Amino acid sequence: MNRGLDLIVCIKAVIRDVPAGPLIRSAETCELNPYDVPALETAFRLRESHGGKVTVMSLGPETCEFVVREALSMGADRGYLVSDPALAGSDTLATSKALGAALEKVAPFDVLLLGTRSSDSDTGQVGPQIAEFLRIPLVTGVRAVEMKNRTLIIDRKADGFIEKVEVDLPAALTVHPSSDRAGYVGLKAIEEAYEERDITRWGMQDIQLAPGQVGQTGSPTEVLTLSRIKRERKCRFLEGTEEEQADQLLKLLIEWGMEW
Repeated sequence: MNRGLDLIVCIKAVIRDVPAGPLIRSAETCELNPYDVPALETAFRLRESHGGKVTVMSLGPETCEFVVREALSMGADRGYLVSDPALAGSDTLATSKALGAALEKVAPFDVLLLGTRSSDSDTGQVGPQIAEFLRIPLVTGVRAVEMKNRTLIIDRKADGFIEKVEVDLPAALTVHPSSDRAGYVGLKAIEEAYEERDITRWGMQDIQLAPGQVGQTGSPTEVLTLSRIKRERKCRFLEGTEEEQADQLLKLLIEWGMEW
């Protein structure tokens, strides 16, 4: 009997805007990472085609459990939140170590899916680092995925090319932002996710890591400051005939370092 696929999607609560004062992660200051949505939708599509269940897992403070509930309202079957004060200040390496330990606890699974990056830090490091911790193959930039005989057949985008890759299960995928769009979420699903569904919460003892392995102590890098990006735009009108304007534009692009 085909048991279907055991699919896990790692999601993150990302900072919506840099605050003027201290950063407090909550539903008011954060949102579900938009780059994780295509990973969720890809998992739902695989479940629809091959059966199974979709599990979501996030790491963060208790105030950010809303992203897990949002994923449940979108269609996930169960959710986990890894939360502990000792995890505060974790960089991508420490975060990947903690998520990897939590994923080992729910193993075995077939496919691990993640967004290509997060909108607030934009490193793209967590997916590859988790795959390395778990010692499973990784395919990045996934645009389309199908399964045949327990093998994933994947189209991935890299350097302007589409590559076709085959990988055996279990495997990890980071999903390209253009892969899938979020479907409609009804009010009933939202109500059930917040009022009726349970979330499993794990701390450091549950994932069997020592405090020194995560948090600021276990992080080789540290974010010193957060600041808003200031973009200054200038408008310049080109005069003359269309040919003269084209020549002016070409000269300006060369001056600005445009390569052909």
